[in-house]
Amino acid sequence: MEELVGAWWHRAVTRVADRSHPEAAVELPQVQRAIGMLFRGAGGAAAVRIAPATERRSGGPRGWLQRIAGTGERAALPRLEHEVLALPPSIAVFPDTALNRDLYLWLAALSAGMDEAAADPLAAGAGWIALNLAAGRVALQRFPGLRERHARLVSAHLAQRPHPQRLKGRAAEAEAAVQAALRASLQAGADLPLPGVEVRPDEVAPLWLWVEHAPGAAPLPARPDAPLPEGGEKRAPGVTDKKRRAAQRTTDDRDGNPFLLAFRAEALLSWSEHVKVNRGDDDSDDGNALDAANDMDKLSIAPDGQTLAARVKFDLDLPSASADDLPLGPGLKLPEWDYKAGVLRPGHCAVQTFVARPGEAFVPPPALKATARRVRRRLELLRAAPRWQRGEVSGDELDLDAWVRLQSDAGPRSEAPAVHARRVKCERSLATLLLADLSLSTDAYATNDARVIDVIRDALFVFGEALSASGDAFEMLGFSSVRRQHVRMQHLKGFDEAWGAGPRARVGAVKPGYYTRMGAAIRLATSRLQRRGERQRLLLLLTDGKPNDLDQYEGRYGLEDTRHAVQAARAAGLVPFCVSIDDQGHDYLPLLFGSKGYAQVHRATELVGRLAQVYATLTR
Repeated sequence: MEELVGAWWHRAVTRVADRSHPEAAVELPQVQRAIGMLFRGAGGAAAVRIAPATERRSGGPRGWLQRIAGTGERAALPRLEHEVLALPPSIAVFPDTALNRDLYLWLAALSAGMDEAAADPLAAGAGWIALNLAAGRVALQRFPGLRERHARLVSAHLAQRPHPQRLKGRAAEAEAAVQAALRASLQAGADLPLPGVEVRPDEVAPLWLWVEHAPGAAPLPARPDAPLPEGGEKRAPGVTDKKRRAAQRTTDDRDGNPFLLAFRAEALLSWSEHVKVNRGDDDSDDGNALDAANDMDKLSIAPDGQTLAARVKFDLDLPSASADDLPLGPGLKLPEWDYKAGVLRPGHCAVQTFVARPGEAFVPPPALKATARRVRRRLELLRAAPRWQRGEVSGDELDLDAWVRLQSDAGPRSEAPAVHARRVKCERSLATLLLADLSLSTDAYATNDARVIDVIRDALFVFGEALSASGDAFEMLGFSSVRRQHVRMQHLKGFDEAWGAGPRARVGAVKPGYYTRMGAAIRLATSRLQRRGERQRLLLLLTDGKPNDLDQYEGRYGLEDTRHAVQAARAAGLVPFCVSIDDQGHDYLPLLFGSKGYAQVHRATELVGRLAQVYATLTR
């Protein structure tokens, strides 16, 4: 009964003390697409992702109800970092839904102008207030249509802020400086005002119209190798949370003096064998890790050598030479794009092609054979079907694209315009390279009975069976990596090699590798396809995650390098296309391959059919 009354009281007083307007709330997923378009259209970096911000400690006065309820001390304030724009997961600051939505749009436009404002020594050196004023001026210059909305937001927010005369000392000075800057932001032609006092974001009440700009992070040191946990048993996935949190790297010094006793040894009644047990890092999850993280302003991350297999990715040692695959020829040095320096670093990656040692023949199950026959017949019919030849003087149907171009052309017109299309039989000239991601993440289970690597193996087998009947030239490669000096390309089938027992056995022997240095793999595939003489050259990438490796090749760095490699493939006349089974692929695939350069498979069991559908569409 006591717990029931306490829970009721907590809910009641928290609801009464809440100053937000939940009836007019706007959630971040509702406007995330519009925010992304506005942010990048205003000049924001294309690789900066948008994520929900976590609550951090904030300042400002609290009412007596908030003090009783214990609320008003934390807020999910916007923050722009080097790779992430963290915005509130929900905005219910104003009683008007339109104002809350306008606030999201204003924060996106403001964040896009932060880099230009930070390049101004006067604004960057004057602190948080001057930087936001300069960024706001840049945003209004780029989007004059936001001026009226910004004025409404400033007026509504000033009405909510505490009066400086009700505050004392430092708090009154900080609040007065903030409100003076907000009013100055409404004056279009005035000079940039510099605040009289330096104010930090946590010294004043939450200021929703401004963004805290974090400096660029230093390159992370390479993580030390750790052994693979023994056992190989299937583990439950850990808790996933998309909120952006501040963190700092530190060292774990708890084992500096493991035998130092903080009490008198003669007070011990007995001795026993010392057993090193770390209850705080035990692999069993008590279910409170996420709540504990939400209560922290900054997480401290330290390597401690423990095996938290359910929650932490572990770096792997390379296999011994006796267990490794057979190398094919000398390695190859490939460049890598460094977006921070804006240069393509030559010879930065070492790529080695391997072939699996001869093993048992791959025997596909009957259901997979039936699927391969069905897809094979479909591609045979597609190859035999006539094709549309457009831009003809006469034909079977009207070519709408050519007709629209003719009507919009103001120049002289021909008496017989080429605005028709007709169906003709022609010989195809097509070469395809299928690049499969064989990273460690493919060892996860896609269904209750099959891993991701099993689904990829089935897709490769069906693809090979189908294309062998079509007569089109094709090649298959798999890839994984361990840092830039060891990018492994797995040879499955070459262009000049017939589809037979050898390629089938190599496809059946694929296994999870290490990490995903996608840019180097795409560059190698591009160089292979460039040697082909076919008119149409298709580069298909099959993956289950984003680019990632042990060194700095993660986050924005990996995305930018992969994007640069895809753009280079297009410039070489290739058609790159990605088929992904990553549930979060929509967050980064449009950046890498464009809005029409990828297909997302939501169920891994549908990969085989979707891959055949993509191939049929691209080669039509």
